[in-house]
Amino acid sequence: MSERSVHLPIEGDIELNEKPKYQSSGPLRSLHGSTVSFHDIHYKLLQKSGCLCKRKTTTKDILIDLNGIMKPGLNAILGATGSGKSSFLDVLAARKDPSGLSGEVLIDGAPQPPNFKCLSGYVVQDDVVMGTLTVRENFSFSAALRLPTSIPQREKKDKVSRLIEELGLTKVADSKVGTMMIRGISGGERKRTNIGMELIIDPSVLFLDEPTTGLDASTANSVLLLLKRMARNGRTIILSIHQPRYSIYRLFDSLTLLVNGKQVYHGPAQSALDYFSGIGYTCEPHNNPADFFLDVINGDSTAVTLSNDVVDPEAVASSRQSIEEKLIQEYRRCDYYKETQAELEKIIRGKERGVRPASRTITYTTNFSTQFKWVMKRTFRNLALNPQTSFAQVAVTLLMALIVGAIFFGVKEDHSGIQNRFGAMFFVIVNQCFSALSSAELFIQERKLFVHESISGYYRVSVYFLCKILSDLLTLRTVPAVVFSCVAYFMIGFKATVGAFFTFMLTVALVSYTATAMCMAISADVSVVAIANIFITIAFVFMMIFAGLLVNLPSIVSWLSWLKYLSIPRYGIGALQVNEFVGLTFCNISSFPGSFVPPGLVCTGEDFLTDQGVDYSNWGLWQNHVALLSMTIIFLAIAYLKLRFTKKFT
Repeated sequence: MSERSVHLPIEGDIELNEKPKYQSSGPLRSLHGSTVSFHDIHYKLLQKSGCLCKRKTTTKDILIDLNGIMKPGLNAILGATGSGKSSFLDVLAARKDPSGLSGEVLIDGAPQPPNFKCLSGYVVQDDVVMGTLTVRENFSFSAALRLPTSIPQREKKDKVSRLIEELGLTKVADSKVGTMMIRGISGGERKRTNIGMELIIDPSVLFLDEPTTGLDASTANSVLLLLKRMARNGRTIILSIHQPRYSIYRLFDSLTLLVNGKQVYHGPAQSALDYFSGIGYTCEPHNNPADFFLDVINGDSTAVTLSNDVVDPEAVASSRQSIEEKLIQEYRRCDYYKETQAELEKIIRGKERGVRPASRTITYTTNFSTQFKWVMKRTFRNLALNPQTSFAQVAVTLLMALIVGAIFFGVKEDHSGIQNRFGAMFFVIVNQCFSALSSAELFIQERKLFVHESISGYYRVSVYFLCKILSDLLTLRTVPAVVFSCVAYFMIGFKATVGAFFTFMLTVALVSYTATAMCMAISADVSVVAIANIFITIAFVFMMIFAGLLVNLPSIVSWLSWLKYLSIPRYGIGALQVNEFVGLTFCNISSFPGSFVPPGLVCTGEDFLTDQGVDYSNWGLWQNHVALLSMTIIFLAIAYLKLRFTKKFT
């Protein structure tokens, strides 16, 4: 292998020629980064294929025999799509499912602590930050939950301000990050905000999964310049990246090249061209080194000697396989590999005694009440700044109340009043059920944010669940139920008593709570809103059949009649019927000779309820509320368990 080195200017050019677009008043703080060593890393993934009757389970090797050391500085993991970059990064960051994983990752020569993912920083590929909050508010949220409560609030505030300045976010510190509905900061500023959320705890190791994704070349360059400045000040930064341009590549201190989960190079980034030249692959002048490496790996480089006559796909695949094997063999014979192995042996000999954690543990620096306070504060602020989910819900509810009130306006106490009352009740209850469909998005939209913050130790699952439930039920269910009841009840002309009105309002709210809880239980482990809506709609349609309007419940055959006990609308309509019909008279009994009422004629509300098979006793009314409350608790428990056991490791 050639001993010469190709000069890839780094320090001087960064400082003189390519200053970042932002300026900070002071240098980033010097830190002592940790040395991350990985020993015999092997990761297998079980894959299932075929139909249910003939399902086959196969094993796919994702990472194979990876060994190396990543020291303080900018360490890059490079490879083609599907080479295992992200999986390798997750293994190093302790965010990969331990099943199927063998080998060991050491931090400064000691086993990874079980809560390493809570102590290190991890910036995911897709931005996960609350878009309705400002940059400062997001940083304050991270500081409040990830820094110990022993640190005074003023000190946390100063830390946030200092971090904003160091990241060059001063001008947009009080600007909203942005959502699909709210215009926010730029892509580069958003990425730096995600980085800042992790830097709050001053991690000795910072992991980034393809930080240039979605950024233009200039913005990506400014983000990597920021990371380089951090690396120069002692922080260990490990990132996966697909195809960086030359100005980004030259910032790397260490380079790890992967091909189908195997190492073909691990050593100084600025010596990689010399290494490949020494094994017969010379980079053409003015070619980007990163592009050149990927071309060599894929067998597409002009440096790879291939016959122009080779067009057969099998022959091409065979030649690529031979190139891959050659690259692996050449790497294992090179000096960098031998030096790395010698260094790894020293680390193993001096390894501190400790038991390798069998499971991933999440630890928290704050107590339940502190987490509840900050998560609830953020949740309500997010609702207030999302008019399409808060004010729009009340507006739509008001419109529906006016419509149903106009259609059934002033029901009379005659036989037409029986049908109109029953129809109005059915409309009211079904409207409450389908209005709860909006809650299906509650956990789906924030799933990535929840998973990232949960495994990073921001808050407990129970805190997040409780805050989301309370905010949704109090604002998007209770308020619309009250508005709907106040408008529709008196327009329709239901029984004009205080007790009957508040019983109506309570029933409408309970139906809304139960329907919402069912939507949450169904959607808690679903990743696509459309699929959740399909399941929920089908469930509501079947429930409507057993509500009592479309079919007479006493006439249903016994082997199907039990389904009525699973119907939310049935309990809601049953409670409203007892509340409204008891005590009403729909014909003048004295007008019949001898006050004899013809058989089958419904003259009282009690007669109608008897015909419908509804128990109109005092318990007959409240048993519906008890059933709704019980179903709400059961559905919420299911939703929580689904969240609790959501797969948080890839």
